[in-house]
Amino acid sequence: MNLTVELEKFAKLEEKIKVIVNEKVSLKKQIKTLEDTLKSKEAEIEKLNGKIKVLDEERNSVRARVDSLLDLIADVDSAK
Repeated sequence: MNLTVELEKFAKLEEKIKVIVNEKVSLKKQIKTLEDTLKSKEAEIEKLNGKIKVLDEERNSVRARVDSLLDLIADVDSAK
């Protein structure tokens, strides 16, 4: 083989390596973006879970008050 053929092969190899390196850089950026998105969504989920807990507590409090009022009404009815 002559030198020109060898240089062409080397140039093709070099080009393939550049493509692979660029893909790796691109994938690293995508991974970073996805990790940031995941962290954001996890924080959002944690915040929403907190809101759900507060709403559950409020619902339970309202339920207890309604039950108490129903008991009072039942007591009034039974006193008649």
